[in-house]
Amino acid sequence: MQEKFKLKRDYYAGALMLLIGVGAAVTGSGYKFGTLARMGPGFMPVMLGTVLAFLGILIAATALGPSEDDDKRFLPDNPQWFGWFCILAGPVLFIILGLYLGMIPAVFACVFVCALGDNTATYKSSLILAAGVTVFGVLLFHYLLNIPFPLLRGVNL
Repeated sequence: MQEKFKLKRDYYAGALMLLIGVGAAVTGSGYKFGTLARMGPGFMPVMLGTVLAFLGILIAATALGPSEDDDKRFLPDNPQWFGWFCILAGPVLFIILGLYLGMIPAVFACVFVCALGDNTATYKSSLILAAGVTVFGVLLFHYLLNIPFPLLRGVNL
């Protein structure tokens, strides 16, 4: 019986999601909730927190199932450190370049560096992907949605 309730990684993951979900729902309940037609500032945190808490319960419940060999290491035998670095560096580059140079270089650099995190990516495929996402992002966010984010700092386009 004691082996059945032996703590597994699913318990930790489920408990963390449950904790974050309940925290978001409780924090969001302090704001006006509103209705579906006229959502208040507390609507999304409460709804997303509730869904996250429910998913946390489901994940923790899967740990009650048959036990698999918990002899696995947390990290794989050959972790992809370069990929992790690229994926973490992309948003940092977006923030820095967006602040000083504008949207075009920020989006391009973010997508290019993140794409290089894939071990099957080439420089050419990363360049094509970054260019395509940059064009799409500029069209969508700057021209269609009119987001006040300059395309290039110091240049009025």
